[in-house]
Amino acid sequence: MQELITLQTKGQGLYEFTDRARAFVAAQTSGPGLLTVFVRHTSCSLLIQENADPDVRRDLDAFFRRLMPPADDPSMGFIVHRSEGVDDMPAHIKAALTAVSLSIPVAKGRLLLGTWQGLYLFEHRDRPYSREIVLHLAS
Repeated sequence: MQELITLQTKGQGLYEFTDRARAFVAAQTSGPGLLTVFVRHTSCSLLIQENADPDVRRDLDAFFRRLMPPADDPSMGFIVHRSEGVDDMPAHIKAALTAVSLSIPVAKGRLLLGTWQGLYLFEHRDRPYSREIVLHLAS
């Protein structure tokens, strides 16, 4: 069972899609399984992260911006790939440091996430994008 979902981003940051994944799983099964989540892009990634306090998302975003500034920052002189903008290669590096797929156990038609865990697309580019995420449920 598979579903392709699309998320519209507005620039760098974390975009939660837990409810969409929960709805997909609930509609497909009432038994045990494994949900695989895969993002079909190279300049964004996926995270399981706290969804209660928005400061966590802001701090993660700030940390990654500080860790990997735009290619025109003086500290980034080693960056060669700049043809798609100063945010492109840093976005690829951020995606390489995080994950493009996740696996979440399923039981009784529910994701077995912890109380404060949510599923996020982590957008690493500055401008808006339409991002595709594949949900695949194996029972």
